[in-house]
Parts: sequence; structure tokens; C-alpha cells
Amino acid sequence: MDVSIIIVNWNTKSLLRDCLTSVYECAGAVDYEIIVVDNASTDGSVEMVKNDFKDVILMENTENRGFAAANNQGMAIAK
Repeated sequence: MDVSIIIVNWNTKSLLRDCLTSVYECAGAVDYEIIVVDNASTDGSVEMVKNDFKDVILMENTENRGFAAANNQGMAIAK
């Protein structure tokens, strides 16, 4: 694994879709993993990731834990 990409999300479904699409289009030969930590979104973000980006590692928080805590969660499982 060359890089772990951690994305913290809270109710930004459209931006998250654009971000994930961009990573897949631009990563080239880099060996990477994408970890999305969702902070209890209510806009369908989680469902979109599950349906459209099946390779993404998705962590679903039941409450908004904040940006720093969510990044720490992603780092804890990063390869």
C-alpha cells in the first residue's frame, strides 16, 4: 500500500461523490485505499458510497464526532 486516503464526510454527498470519482480517475498506478469516515450524515452520503463505491472502506459514526476524531478513526485502520 502506497497511500491511505482518509475522507471525513458530514452531509456533503455531492462533494463526496466528486472527490471519490476524482481519486479513481487520477490515482494512476499508485496502490491506495480510500477510507471514508461519515459523521452521521442524513443526506444519503452513506447509501451513495455503499451503492456506487463498493471498494471504499466506510466507517459510519452514529453521531458527529468532529473532524479530528474522524481522521483519527480512519488512521487507526489505515494500512
